[in-house]
Amino acid sequence: MKACAKCQRLFPDDGHFCPIDGTKLAPSKSVPVAPDPEDPRVGGTMCQGRYQIRRRIADGGMGRVYHALDIAENRGVAVKVLHSDIAQDDIALERFKREFELSAKLPHEHIVDVLDFQETEDESFALVMEYLEGEELRSQLQRDGVVRPARIVRVLSQLAKGLREPHALKLVHRDIKPDNIFMCGTESGPRVKLLDFGSVRDNSTGAKKLTLVGTTIGSPYYMAPEQAQGLDTLDQRADVWSLAAITYEALTGQVPFLGATGPQILLAILSKEPTPPSVLANADGFAGAPIPEALDDVLADALSKNVSLRISSVTELADRVGQAYGLDGDHAQWAELPEEDLQKRIDRAASTPRAAASSRSHGARAMGLATGASGWEDASPDGERGASLEKDLFADDDFVMGVPQTGTSTKTMALIAVVAVVLLGVGLFFALGR
Repeated sequence: MKACAKCQRLFPDDGHFCPIDGTKLAPSKSVPVAPDPEDPRVGGTMCQGRYQIRRRIADGGMGRVYHALDIAENRGVAVKVLHSDIAQDDIALERFKREFELSAKLPHEHIVDVLDFQETEDESFALVMEYLEGEELRSQLQRDGVVRPARIVRVLSQLAKGLREPHALKLVHRDIKPDNIFMCGTESGPRVKLLDFGSVRDNSTGAKKLTLVGTTIGSPYYMAPEQAQGLDTLDQRADVWSLAAITYEALTGQVPFLGATGPQILLAILSKEPTPPSVLANADGFAGAPIPEALDDVLADALSKNVSLRISSVTELADRVGQAYGLDGDHAQWAELPEEDLQKRIDRAASTPRAAASSRSHGARAMGLATGASGWEDASPDGERGASLEKDLFADDDFVMGVPQTGTSTKTMALIAVVAVVLLGVGLFFALGR
């Protein structure tokens, strides 16, 4: 491996200059790592000297991520070291171990490859993964607001391929969100990798359950109703819901269920319907691409509160989204087509009479709790975008295992109590209604 002396990134031996800052590359062994006064791990090794820590990449609620050199295999890797309090949590630790164990069963074309799990010298644990260069879908949404149709069709198509086998094995990701969709840049468009199988629900026979019935795992904005209620019947259709919510946000620039706090978001998911995306696209000042009315039907079906009426697979969701934009073929073809070619096909289809005639081609819409005859609740297209996950009072990690993490405020605890009461009330409503 070669390394950049300026940014400490690692590159294959055939590289000559760092594409980030233009610095001439040199063999990694000859490029010293400057110590980080705020992080004693940088510049050292861990796991019996196997991994040399080159630079810090990111901090998360569960751990800190580093770019490291795997000395034994001479390759660059990403090493996630658990925070000390998380490393003492038996359930959290078991989730990370299981993510490593499940990785051997999963295809890695569109799922991050987890390579190793070891105890560290500073009494923590390290999860070692393939190193990816690119950006999360969340980063693009923060930068651009919306994603053009060809990209979301391609992203969905690749995720459909990646999730087909896990879903066949009865594995439910349970935390699909823009932050866990990583896009590696290529000439034909992003190559997608789904991250973080640490929250996976294993529905296979005899699988060990790490979540108590009635608790919730996931990110509020992308959490299916049955997931929000902590129901034991959760299956792959919860992942369909999450991807439909991401598709809605990527195309409209707005999450489908608005709320300034976690309880408000979950209450909206359980009791409201989002504005049809084509209505948002017709509002003054909309910055995204035109959205066909046919997509309203698709997302209504995918976001159905009634699980039995919801689109049943990610492959069907990807196919129907592409078809709503007038594309011929299916997700397997669209996943491999260059993004520019896909966009040209979408633009060409939008200019033909066929596109206008297809807006009601998929039959009756799935009905939710608060829908009218159209399948969507009447709503104003002028609603503000929900607070970002980074700024929301309820961060993603506040919802791990249905309990707040270390440092959660008294106000947050009170809000969790409120949402628990709301969810209990909704459950009683359904029970009495039967």
